[in-house]
Amino acid sequence: MARVMVVDDSPTDKEFLKQVLQRAGHEVLEAATGADAIELVRANRPDCVVMDVVMPGMNGFQATRILSKDPATAAIPIIVVSSKSQETDRVWALRQGAREYIVKPVKDTDLVGKIRSVLG
Repeated sequence: MARVMVVDDSPTDKEFLKQVLQRAGHEVLEAATGADAIELVRANRPDCVVMDVVMPGMNGFQATRILSKDPATAAIPIIVVSSKSQETDRVWALRQGAREYIVKPVKDTDLVGKIRSVLG
């Protein structure tokens, strides 16, 4: 299957997402901050990124914008997974370059389906 990077500062959320993705047959890479995610995405070139928004330092919107504007990483789809449930948050994430937006708590089938969708 795909190599997916999970970016979340919550160890509990990151572990949950990792387990969902591994059960679906994906290889999972992990990052805990937006800055770490940028470095690791550039180095490892995952097939997809699952990005939290609220993180210390660089937030997920900022990291998404940087990755989506960088020619070396722009083709890697980003799915934002956040507890921020306002429509403005979803629109803003998409404007930053995210391909999909999922509100926490995440349903296994929603996440796996969105990954399948963005990977074609």
